[in-house]
Amino acid sequence: MYAVFRTGGKQYRAVKGDVLRLEKIEADEGTTIKFDEVLLVGEGSDIKIGSPLLSGITVSGKVIRQGKSRKVPVVKFKRRQNYLRQGSHRQFFTEVEITAIASGTTKKAAAKDVVAEKPAAEKATGTAAQKPAAKKKVTKKAAPKKVTAKKSVGKKTPGKKTAKKKAAKK
Repeated sequence: MYAVFRTGGKQYRAVKGDVLRLEKIEADEGTTIKFDEVLLVGEGSDIKIGSPLLSGITVSGKVIRQGKSRKVPVVKFKRRQNYLRQGSHRQFFTEVEITAIASGTTKKAAAKDVVAEKPAAEKATGTAAQKPAAKKKVTKKAAPKKVTAKKSVGKKTPGKKTAKKKAAKK
């Protein structure tokens, strides 16, 4: 079974036993972390998608280590402007091993919840159907527009006539 969860502004796909590098999380090495923002859980063709999150499902992991990534050069440069700024950046990360993907409710309890929700939805739609339909506003039809006759446009006469050149004899 795999899960897609969100942390640090990014989404990660995880399976039990995976080791992931996440954005820095304030936790000591060896502690257990639970991720509650689960977007998708699935196995094969059985996939549950949240809108936007799935409730009652958590992904838990164990913090392996805290660290910094490799150094990345940062260069700001504008040609012919005598402008050059050089620096570097090292991003902090937390390495986490996924230990479990657990749901707060069992499959049978979740199925009962779904069955219990359907009649409530039907009741809501049933009450809406019992209300009288709103009357449509009757608008007056606009009078047809009068068609005006367009003036006929004659041929344009050229302003100046050009004389044809005579062919030179040899």
